[in-house]
Amino acid sequence: MARPRILSLLSHILTALGGGRSAADGGSFALTGEGDLESWFGVSDLAAAAIGAAGLALAQLAANSGRPPAGVTVDRRLASLWFRWTLHPLGWSLPAAWDPLAGDYRTRDGWIRLHTNAPHHRVAALSVLGEHPDRPALARTVAGWQGGPLEAAIVEAGGCAAAMRSLEAWQRHPQGEAVAGEPLVHWDEHPAAEARGLPRDGAEPLSGIRVLDLTRVLAGPVAGRFLAAYGADVLRIDPPDWDEPGVVPEVTLGKRCAGLNLKTRADRAAFDALVREADVLLHGYRPGALAALGYDSAALRTVNPRLIDVSLNAYGWTGPWAGRRGFDSLVQMSSGIAEYGMQRAGADRPLPLPVQALDHATGYLMAATVLHALDRRQRSGKVLSGRLSLARTACLLAATAREEPYSGLAPETPDDLDPAVEETAWGPARRVRFPLRIDGIEPGWRYPAGKLRSAPARWERAAEH
Repeated sequence: MARPRILSLLSHILTALGGGRSAADGGSFALTGEGDLESWFGVSDLAAAAIGAAGLALAQLAANSGRPPAGVTVDRRLASLWFRWTLHPLGWSLPAAWDPLAGDYRTRDGWIRLHTNAPHHRVAALSVLGEHPDRPALARTVAGWQGGPLEAAIVEAGGCAAAMRSLEAWQRHPQGEAVAGEPLVHWDEHPAAEARGLPRDGAEPLSGIRVLDLTRVLAGPVAGRFLAAYGADVLRIDPPDWDEPGVVPEVTLGKRCAGLNLKTRADRAAFDALVREADVLLHGYRPGALAALGYDSAALRTVNPRLIDVSLNAYGWTGPWAGRRGFDSLVQMSSGIAEYGMQRAGADRPLPLPVQALDHATGYLMAATVLHALDRRQRSGKVLSGRLSLARTACLLAATAREEPYSGLAPETPDDLDPAVEETAWGPARRVRFPLRIDGIEPGWRYPAGKLRSAPARWERAAEH
């Protein structure tokens, strides 16, 4: 049955967050909905558990802030759909999600995935492989390489690539061994600040909480989107030249989006002012990258001792690949997920997950981490930081591997969509109904999806606590 599998994952997550099994085993958590995303792994189980963990963390925070205890319900079907694209444009189309050269290529000894969505990553890959007019021409060149040396050469050039490995090969790999030994959430505790309750200036439990979001693409933005649903003031900051047009309409819901160049004095001063009044910092920089800009943990805490810092990276925080660039699709190739699907299905090419489940799950786990840290700070004054990774989430998912595939969800219907029309910056749209219900706490996003760098780099209202 689905419920025992989900409760097992949920208990694992709650333990990593510093809780126990009681929320999963008691009456405070319920499941509705049916169906599974088609996969050889429990992707829908992970979706329900990750969203459920964030919901339970929010309910706990709200209860400790004086609200009545609340039950948490996750719709398994809708949770699965929220691991896909939730936005349904009305009379317009979303941009393509992938660069034309991104994807899987056969090598002399297997397969490799090239990630070329960011212009500088595309330049890095082609600096190794040479300029090519299209995928077939590039494929002919890639076919002359062995996967491991090509992966290493592209990474050395500053690009993103992943040779396909099996689950067993990843378990033996130095990075796979390192990640398997890591906790799901790395916790760091900092000197205590004065314990204060959360602001109570509105019906939303996170009203008055300020979240500075420096994340890109999917996992971190999913975390910010969740926090915005319950009243947080989420301000996303992007550098002047960054864009991700295929993703922005999906993940900027509820946020204001500003731009800063942290290499200029004026923008650094503006950023310092934002950090000084923030409650939470979300970022996905590789280890050392934020420090190279002058914002290591000590520097951030000097500006704001009460700051909760929650971050993620691709390949984990220990081991030889801790600083490696990566994305969900690459970690699926490295960690054996794509190879396992290919072998079980008898396919002739890598078979990834039907959704970017590592990104989405890690995003909700980041949100739960933030909520747990906010709860600790308001009750005891203790200031926590949390670190997560896509590769460690992949370990959690790999434990759900099956001999037989999950059969798949029934097709989407109009009943799956929220009736409200969202007036995005690109045009009207509808979204899939939100899968989480918390008694007495309704989700709601203050802003529709908007374009990057479309708002001023300042908080919505003055500091209140």
